Amino acid sequence: MWPEGQSGEPVAPTAHGTHDPGVTQTWEGQTWDTQYQPTIQPAQPAQPARPVQQPAPTGAGADGAPRPQHAQPHGASGSYPLPPEVPLASGAAEPVRAAVPAEARPAAASALGAAGYSAPTTLGNSRITDAQRARAEGRSPIIAPGMQPAAITAGLGLLLAVGAAIGSYALVVPLVLLQAVTAAGWFRLNGMWPARQGIALAFAGGLVADIALLAAGRENGPAAILGTLGVWVLLTVVLQLRSHASADERMQGLMATVASAALSVLAAGHLAAVPDAVTVGAVAVAVAVLVRALPLPGPASVAVALLAAAGAGAVAGTFTDLGAKGALLGLAAGGCALIGLRVASYDYPSRFVHMTAGVALPLTAAAPAVYLIGRAIS
Repeated sequence: MWPEGQSGEPVAPTAHGTHDPGVTQTWEGQTWDTQYQPTIQPAQPAQPARPVQQPAPTGAGADGAPRPQHAQPHGASGSYPLPPEVPLASGAAEPVRAAVPAEARPAAASALGAAGYSAPTTLGNSRITDAQRARAEGRSPIIAPGMQPAAITAGLGLLLAVGAAIGSYALVVPLVLLQAVTAAGWFRLNGMWPARQGIALAFAGGLVADIALLAAGRENGPAAILGTLGVWVLLTVVLQLRSHASADERMQGLMATVASAALSVLAAGHLAAVPDAVTVGAVAVAVAVLVRALPLPGPASVAVALLAAAGAGAVAGTFTDLGAKGALLGLAAGGCALIGLRVASYDYPSRFVHMTAGVALPLTAAAPAVYLIGRAIS
């Protein structure tokens, strides 16, 4: 610590150990008072220290010069708040702070708000999701997968159509791929990742439904699908009861696993449906998702996609025994595909969601329509 002069100001020692008044460093405020930040003034040439007499009662110095209004006596214990920062004027190098006395704090606070500065805080902002940030910024949280996932969906739909025309065992190969992508995409769509056990459980439910359909035959399709779904719901509940997670996490995991397993088992409806209906429905879904991915206005895009799905169903129906009735099946399958595509676009999804749920959900959602309407018109 440097010694202090007569005025209480630290004095820097010279090279000979004496105190040179010409290099005295002074402070205008108490350096230990952290509640006050003095104004930084431009550097001035060093002035020789002068002995300071007792301060005059009127606030003037010993030499008659008035004290600065923001200076604080050495013996005072009070402190001033941080003055408001004035916005930069044209050509100004740095913002200027004005000294605000304690009695003017309310006026300073109002001036602080008028200048456009918010009150400081140490609490921070709580984390928000990308969808909430998009809504706050005026952007839509609904993002369509786009042309690349639509092209993959169309390719998978054509594989289903060709497999159905060949036979049940040829249809199983693209169907298993569809069930795997459905299980993975649904968990990621719900923000649960990684969820290897839930994905494996849902995918296993789809495989069991396929095996049950192959063993029982198409005529027993509803019993095989509903029986597998009931067993898998019970199995999921039992596994969640053994979990050591919190109640909210277990409930979220239970709902996501049950929904994913239900969708995977529901996709097996393609295997239970009439082969001609699977061919027509898969072609209609492929055309609908491709048209929906085109850069068209929202309502017009939906209408054009539905019309294209109906037309594709009618054309595909001419190559099967369904004939012109394929237009009705194509319209229903295309509508279900658009619903699945909308679900995959909800809540600001990621690219992984687009490449999994955005690919699989249109074909998976169309399975009930393919089964029911195909049975009705065949």
